[in-house]
Amino acid sequence: MKNKQLWQSRRVLYLGIGVLVLLPIISLFWDYRIAAAEFAAVLVTIVLIFYRLHKFKLDVRQLMQETVRNLALTDKQALEAFPLPVAVINDSCEIIWYNNLFRTDVLRCQDCYGTQLKTIMADIPDDFIKRLPRGLDIASVTDDKAKTAKKYTVYGSKRKDGCYQLYFIDNTELKNTATEYMLSRPVVAIIMIDSYDELMQNAKEGERAEIVSMIEKLLTAWVSQTTGFLRQTDRNKYLFVFEERHYQKFIETRFDILDKVRQISIGDYMAATLSIGVGRGGATLAENEDMARQALDMALGRGGDQAAVKTSAGYEFYGGVSKVVEKRTKVKTRIIASALSELIDGSDNVLIMGHKATDLDFVGAAAGLYKAIMSRGCSARIVLSKRDSLAKGLINQLEKEGYSEAFIEPEESLFLVTPKTLLIVADTHRKGFVEYPELYKVAKTIAVIDHHRKMVDFIDNAVLFYHEPYASSASEMVTELVQYIADKSITVTEATALLAGITLDTRNFSVRTGVRTFEAAAYLRRKGADTAKVKELFSGSMEDYVTRARLVASANIYKGCAIVLGKSEVHKNLRLIAPQAADELLQIAGVKASFVLYAVDGGIYISARSMGKVNVQLVMEKLGGGGHMTMAGAQLKNTDLEGAEEKLIDAIDKYFEENKTHSNND
Repeated sequence: MKNKQLWQSRRVLYLGIGVLVLLPIISLFWDYRIAAAEFAAVLVTIVLIFYRLHKFKLDVRQLMQETVRNLALTDKQALEAFPLPVAVINDSCEIIWYNNLFRTDVLRCQDCYGTQLKTIMADIPDDFIKRLPRGLDIASVTDDKAKTAKKYTVYGSKRKDGCYQLYFIDNTELKNTATEYMLSRPVVAIIMIDSYDELMQNAKEGERAEIVSMIEKLLTAWVSQTTGFLRQTDRNKYLFVFEERHYQKFIETRFDILDKVRQISIGDYMAATLSIGVGRGGATLAENEDMARQALDMALGRGGDQAAVKTSAGYEFYGGVSKVVEKRTKVKTRIIASALSELIDGSDNVLIMGHKATDLDFVGAAAGLYKAIMSRGCSARIVLSKRDSLAKGLINQLEKEGYSEAFIEPEESLFLVTPKTLLIVADTHRKGFVEYPELYKVAKTIAVIDHHRKMVDFIDNAVLFYHEPYASSASEMVTELVQYIADKSITVTEATALLAGITLDTRNFSVRTGVRTFEAAAYLRRKGADTAKVKELFSGSMEDYVTRARLVASANIYKGCAIVLGKSEVHKNLRLIAPQAADELLQIAGVKASFVLYAVDGGIYISARSMGKVNVQLVMEKLGGGGHMTMAGAQLKNTDLEGAEEKLIDAIDKYFEENKTHSNND
């Protein structure tokens, strides 16, 4: 069997013989004696080759005869009459015997003795023999595989002679039916026109019908690629039901309908956008519709202009590259304020907790909530780690102004929990990001106040979930709430703290600022907010300035993104300085986004910033982080700065690859 590959590649063999014969012919033009010698050598070689071929044929025939002899007469008769195709292979997966059914049904009346099984069957894995006892799904190879290939489940066992006996069960029809069933399962999508009222308000009278018509025309063309149907359920909502077979195409194009609709612009003010919630894989159509609604809520919670797909395995997101448009109402704020007041009044005490490494936004929001709660006669505490906080300056300032008993370390908070304790989680909505997860686990009543784009691991057991991705900060949201809860109780202290929180997340009112943001700032200023004290909170030492300057100077530019590795930086305020360096990098011409990587407490932290052309939230989500479109971050474990940089570059590449259209427009 040593020459079996030569036997299977006889065309190559004949070509080689032809080349050998050609050599002495060419030599005739130079020296007939050399040509004669070469011809003699070639002749001897050819004789030897054909001798080996003949011997190989004899070896194959002998092997077949031995296999047949090893088969007992009764076994042979039984296998020949067996109602299933049967084949015998050696440990190299070469066919050495088969019954007549195998020859007619599998081989299509061809003989393939000594042939590798892989040449006639598709999808043969490397561990084929090991998986035989459990059964293995494979398909026959045909010229038109997609239409005529037969599908088999193969079982096998080892024989006494060391070979393997295979049984082929033809279940082509069953598998085709199962495939068709899976491909025909319904998928439900709910499509919503974002900021519909604002879109119509900014359009001229004659443009409004045209805008809706253009959107519907694009949707109709998009739907026409499928066998599904589209129905309008509200002035800005549509129901789209289609088969699973079309879903993969939507994934491949990354829901390009989002990009097409975004090109519909209303003057220079705003563009039309869609939010799509998709539910698939449910047991019933109703379950898919419910998942589609949840997915739509998730898409809207992340700022809109994107598609969210929900299955039993979780969420997938596509799009989300445009800036969010403010669409909040004071009516909703008033309703939330009323509900929160009822929760406070019905509680024994209130604990206010934020995210790990609390910042000015949380502390400012917590101060406003603390004052409002205390004014209603209910005790309150702010749970945070002073050691890890990035807002030590504001905490110290508050403690000097009557908040000495307000702050409590996370470990101490568990002793204050009662069955009627209200836990308010502010400036985050993610279970894994809260300051003290143990407190979250034991609290029975939870309220959430947050402005970050919604993530999959959100707190899903909150009795009150106030989530506004269109707000600049948690401090802005709390500023609006306290006006309805305890307006008269807000003093200069709380007003200053809240203004500091808004100032931080808006980068001194340069990003994420809407009308409501300035209204909140105006209210706080009327309450006496001290802008000088706010500015002091953002001032640092000369050492901080030098460290920040070194970080900025070490930046490398990759695809318009400034990347900094804080390799040699060891500073007690590095968590505070790194985001500041990321902000400063945006002032460099041509820099669309900035990423500062630094090592703290055995992990690698990334501070990401942008001016809106790059959605840094989507980049950070690929690394397990999150945040806003213009301000985000992530924490990586079990890696170093160089490894983290490689992961970041890979995430940036994927982001630009997934958002080619948007990037090109920039």
